Amino acid sequence: MNIVVSPKHLVEHEILSVISAMRKNSRWASSRLRSARDTALASNMGLRRTNVSDTGIGRNREDVDLMSGFEELKREMRDAEDILHVSLSTILAPFLALIRSSLSTGPITSAALMSLHAFFVSGLIRPSSPDVGPALAALSNTVANCKFEASDSAGDEAVLLRIISVIKEAICGNVGATLGDVEICEMLETVLTISCQMRASEVLRRSAELHMHALVRQAFTRLKVLDPDEEEGKLESSGGVSPVTEVKMSLEPIKSTPDSQIDEPASMMAAESDLVVAQASLEAQITSSHTCASYQVISNTLYYCGSHSVAIPPYGLPSIMELLRVLVNLLNPMDQQHTDSTRITSLRILITALEVAGSYIGKYPSLSAILFDHGCKYLFQLARSDHPTVLYLSLRVISTLFDTLRPHLKLQQELFLAFTIDRLALPNSPNMQPYSASLLKGGASPSSVGTPANSHTLDLLESDLNSQTPPAARPSVVPARGETRELMLEVLSSLASPPSFMVDLWSNYDSDLHCEDLFERLIAFLARGVYTSHTVAGVDREQQSSQLLCLDLLLAFINHMTVRGQGDASPLEQLQYNKSQKRLMLAGAARFNTKPKDGIKFFIENGLVQKDPNGNANPGNLANFLKKCPRLDKKLLGDYLSRQDNIDVLNAFIGQFDFKNKTIDEAVRDLLGAFRLPGESQQISRITETFAKCYFSSEPEGIKSEDAVYVLSYSVIMLNTDQHNPQIRKRMTLEEYRRNLKGVNADSDFDPDYLKAVYDSIVKREIVMPEEHTGQLGFDHAWNELLQRTRNAGTFIMCNTAIFDKQMFTMVWKPVISAIAFAFTTFDDDYVVQRAIAGFRQCATLAGIFRLPDVFDYIVQSLSRVTTLLSNSSYTSVPNHPVIEVEGKEITVSSLSVRFGNDIKAQLAAVVLFTIANGNGNAIRDGWVQIFEMFETLFLHSLLPTRMLQMEDFLGGVSMIPLQGNQPLLHRAARGDGGLLSALSSYLLTPYSSNSEPSTPEATESQVESTLCTIDCITACRLDELYSQIVDMDQTALIAALRALHAVADRRAADRLAALTAEGPEDAMLDVPLPYDPASVFLLEMMVSIACQTSQHAEEVWPVLFEHISALLSLADRYSMLLIERAVVGLLRLCLIVAEKPFLRDQLYVALDALGGLPPQVLNAVAEQVVAGLALVVQRYRHIISSQTEWALVFSLIRKTIYHPEASKLSFDLISELASDKPEGLITSDNIAGLIAVLDDFASAAGVAVEGQRRKDKRVVTIALEPIVERGLKAVELIAELKRFIPRLMEKASIAQNYAWRVYTLPLLGALGHQSSNASRDVRHAAISQLQRILLGPYVTTNDNDHTQVDEIFNRVVFPLLDELLKSDTLRRDPQGIPETRLRASALICKVFLHFEMRLSQSRSDIRVLWIQILDLLDRLMNIDKQDQLYEAVPESLKNVILVMNASEILVPPSEPDLRDERQKSMWAATQERIDRFLPGFLVEIIPPAEQHPN
Repeated sequence: MNIVVSPKHLVEHEILSVISAMRKNSRWASSRLRSARDTALASNMGLRRTNVSDTGIGRNREDVDLMSGFEELKREMRDAEDILHVSLSTILAPFLALIRSSLSTGPITSAALMSLHAFFVSGLIRPSSPDVGPALAALSNTVANCKFEASDSAGDEAVLLRIISVIKEAICGNVGATLGDVEICEMLETVLTISCQMRASEVLRRSAELHMHALVRQAFTRLKVLDPDEEEGKLESSGGVSPVTEVKMSLEPIKSTPDSQIDEPASMMAAESDLVVAQASLEAQITSSHTCASYQVISNTLYYCGSHSVAIPPYGLPSIMELLRVLVNLLNPMDQQHTDSTRITSLRILITALEVAGSYIGKYPSLSAILFDHGCKYLFQLARSDHPTVLYLSLRVISTLFDTLRPHLKLQQELFLAFTIDRLALPNSPNMQPYSASLLKGGASPSSVGTPANSHTLDLLESDLNSQTPPAARPSVVPARGETRELMLEVLSSLASPPSFMVDLWSNYDSDLHCEDLFERLIAFLARGVYTSHTVAGVDREQQSSQLLCLDLLLAFINHMTVRGQGDASPLEQLQYNKSQKRLMLAGAARFNTKPKDGIKFFIENGLVQKDPNGNANPGNLANFLKKCPRLDKKLLGDYLSRQDNIDVLNAFIGQFDFKNKTIDEAVRDLLGAFRLPGESQQISRITETFAKCYFSSEPEGIKSEDAVYVLSYSVIMLNTDQHNPQIRKRMTLEEYRRNLKGVNADSDFDPDYLKAVYDSIVKREIVMPEEHTGQLGFDHAWNELLQRTRNAGTFIMCNTAIFDKQMFTMVWKPVISAIAFAFTTFDDDYVVQRAIAGFRQCATLAGIFRLPDVFDYIVQSLSRVTTLLSNSSYTSVPNHPVIEVEGKEITVSSLSVRFGNDIKAQLAAVVLFTIANGNGNAIRDGWVQIFEMFETLFLHSLLPTRMLQMEDFLGGVSMIPLQGNQPLLHRAARGDGGLLSALSSYLLTPYSSNSEPSTPEATESQVESTLCTIDCITACRLDELYSQIVDMDQTALIAALRALHAVADRRAADRLAALTAEGPEDAMLDVPLPYDPASVFLLEMMVSIACQTSQHAEEVWPVLFEHISALLSLADRYSMLLIERAVVGLLRLCLIVAEKPFLRDQLYVALDALGGLPPQVLNAVAEQVVAGLALVVQRYRHIISSQTEWALVFSLIRKTIYHPEASKLSFDLISELASDKPEGLITSDNIAGLIAVLDDFASAAGVAVEGQRRKDKRVVTIALEPIVERGLKAVELIAELKRFIPRLMEKASIAQNYAWRVYTLPLLGALGHQSSNASRDVRHAAISQLQRILLGPYVTTNDNDHTQVDEIFNRVVFPLLDELLKSDTLRRDPQGIPETRLRASALICKVFLHFEMRLSQSRSDIRVLWIQILDLLDRLMNIDKQDQLYEAVPESLKNVILVMNASEILVPPSEPDLRDERQKSMWAATQERIDRFLPGFLVEIIPPAEQHPN
């Protein structure tokens, strides 16, 4: 007990309370009321009562009984020892009788109900009370049939509130579990009816609804404890009827008052009076067209009236099922007898039921059947409502339904989501493809709005998703606008909130052959929804809210995928296969809808349809496929099936239908729902004949032949046209229809009732061809198709797994990232921007997990546009920016640094971009273009870290890339200091200064502050770290980065060339070089630096770098000299790497050849760098230069730099090292000839320098002669030294003597002979001395018996030397020194002749020609200047030669007798004749004729 007073006390006082209320009424006011018991007692005692005195009592017997019932109860209480042992029916009987009585008034009934409520609250009515079951049954029936005389409306409603309170205590209290199904239905019916009374006050209806929610919550909670199998078994065994009693809630339609148009309360009119009876159990209530037209409770529960009780089982599934059925039927929007207010009440109650036990309903098939069929159907129709409350509540019920019962609602969810996407699609969007053929179609046409300005961009975003599958052909739905749109988006957001939602869509729909690609459509819609749709009024709050909702859904999708992506998962092969098959099926459907034969061919080729032995499609398999394949054009399908060539397919197609136990009209409906009838009569006849055969085989009742079926089916089609074609005014009657079919059924008539049923069916329900379903018919058709598909739809897979994430992300990443980028750019709200940044990072994380470089590229490209740091090739020069010192550091204040520092969105984009790029370099491909463009921009504004501004050199180490500078001179002046720095030093004052630019503007404090913000942002981007990571990237990523850098550099160079050419044809014709471009140098240096640090990838890196550098060198005269110099340095640095790779050795010589092809003035300008790099290559990798051709390239470059004052130092050092006698054996048979030639050029360079100095030739820069002459002398010395290597080379390489003579020795002698006429006296004398030393030394010729080699010495060395010395031009080079050289040359020729005379004489060679040539030269030397020393020296030298020749018996004077041979005679004669020309008698004087001597 819940009270401290005794139960007896409570009951007695409740009795007193009710009696007091009764006595206030005139009916019970008399003090002398007798009951029937008084009369009975008198009769039993033998007393006679007069009828006169009993007349009034007879009339008021009911009044008396109601009062006496309480008197009896008082007596019972007085006699009972423990009231708790008294039957509960006894205690409640007088109260219930009073409540049921129509004589009671509102206050009296209210008092009785208050007493019942007190009994519940106090615990008097409890599960253990005697006869609690029958008592509660009686109570339920009583409150459901409560009657009282109406008074004022407020008092009457108070009574109804008391009834509701008692019902709530009964059901929700501790005795609720003892109630039966009938009792529950009665009481729930009562409360539901009150809550739907539109004529009642708002307070009453809301109170009733509030209590109804509590009751429904209590009732549906029972589903959690009930056994589904047991409850369903009870229903099955009783044929759907409760085992205890019939549980049925039936409603009668409510009438409406004409004036107010509100629901009329279902008041019972008392038969005796005109009083309005407020009956809690409304016998006229809201109904559905699917139920009968009454709503009364039929109860067989025994009202307790004696000592016997009936055991009532606790309520369970039957009452809950009946309640759900009523609530669902109230939702039917097509039943005009129901108002929106009633539907709102029902929707609210359904929400409560689903929230309490939604997931448990799926365990009960009987409940699921009600909710999943009619429930979902009505809810989806209400989702089109214009009533905002109905729309909201219906969407909430749908959302709750999917949240709790999603595994059971696969196709329902597909239908709803597709509809929602269609309604939410942007107006006038070409992408809008409504879901169902007629689903949710109707209502006012959408008002026209402006086409979004960015519609083209939006369409491109969705093309990646929609291009792969042909869209279903569906008519439009009414777009949602304003609050409706926002509400539907909120519901969609709620539906999509589970982490597995998108995965569920993919696995259940996109991977299902017969379902929509909902995942693709939803992502496409959301991505499009983020963009702004510009209307006349612009972007309003509602639109922005919609955009944010779409963005939130996309970001939630990415976030959930990122969380899942941390684990590994292997894809389910079956779903993968289904997805691929679906793609093929839809692609084939698109072909079929264009040309059926092509579609069939596609199906066969891809294995979707089996082949027969002849290679054609198997008819049965093809028919089955065509029946199940989605999105086939029904018109084309009908036309294809009805062709004569496809009759086998038609037979198989119609044979798949099950016509068993179906009437002809139902069978025709099924058939014509699969395809559209063609227009030709023959094709229709073909289809009808096949249908007749198949239908007759199902043994239809009352039809005797196939012909009868044929005619009857044709008649059905014609009747349908007749009844529903708006152009036909006179409709066929039933009698006419029967008459037309008379005698058709095998010479007999069809059953008239059968024909009437067919006729009525067609008249009431038109047979609508596919793709023509509209309005309610269309919806019903779509819903019926859905129910049919449900049988084969399979289970709904719920899996929050990463199995499908890669496929999903691969398909949708582009529109998703584009939408995030748009939101990041457009919205200023910090939360939205923060979410967008998180979205970028998560997309990057997923791209890294799934290894999708394109994603990183797209992110980088999207963010780079926001940073405003992309390069601008229009810069022709870097302006002077003010440089400010802040905290000991110099900062450059530029326009970009100020603008960027004021743009927080750009700074955020930069930080996010470089944060993503850092550590993900291996995943970036094309995105490097934007990254390097930003590097370029930052470099031009002095915002890069110092490390990224440096460039390496062969000569000066590391230096800074200059931002400004003058165009360097092509010919550089000699440097007196002899330093190693190249002409680049003219630029390297500082990277940020120039002495040729206008004055620098002053920077304001705000500009400095903005610049500091920019510097902080760039520091946070960690650009130097990203730059360092490039060299550690994988080969593929590294090459992509270099190609991007190459593209940026090439584009900049091309743009600058184009800009120069565009300035005018005159400039172009003059080939005006481009001004210095620091960005081009920066990009080049970055390329070279990266390549040099990644030598392990040289084979792949080299082509990229060489392509760029060779392009620069090919137009070397058009670019600034510093850029070309850096290109040369870079190429040679790469050569050092290439030389290490045997497979790239050929490329080394390609590079050297490219350098050798530079224009002379350009090559001279970069000579120092060329030689420095070349020297390193030769010194480190001389072993790889192994052929004459390769050495020729090396020597060619060296020879082209000989006349450069600085380069010649390096090149000569290199040649000296090569020509030196070292153990490494640097001199080989392949390079000795080249060395001789190069040394010869170095010696010649000394002569050219001396000659130029003397002439003061303006074309030759005045330089110090001493180093050049020293190199010339050293060159001559080295040439002579090479002579001793020749025997070694002959032995080592097994070279023939004659070959060695021609290739090695003779060129060496020729070089010395050539230098013997050098303009430099020192070089000349050194050369002639070395020549004399070699010629007079041993082993000059390789074959002593070969007179040819001696002839070549004279003809190709000595004689040309003397010829050159005898020239007047030679004399002018050194007028004071040449005579001495001639003197030495005359002595040389004589000595050499004498040296070889003995050898020649021994070989008996004819030396007359040689000797005469020598005499000719001596003649010329002697007579060239008679005042010269030669005039005296030549005869003396000639005298010595003659004497030696005479001693050798080569030159023998005549004698008597003359004993000389012919050779001696001719020699003497020729000599005498030639000498006498310039020295008459000289020969006879030296060698007088011999006296005659006897033999």
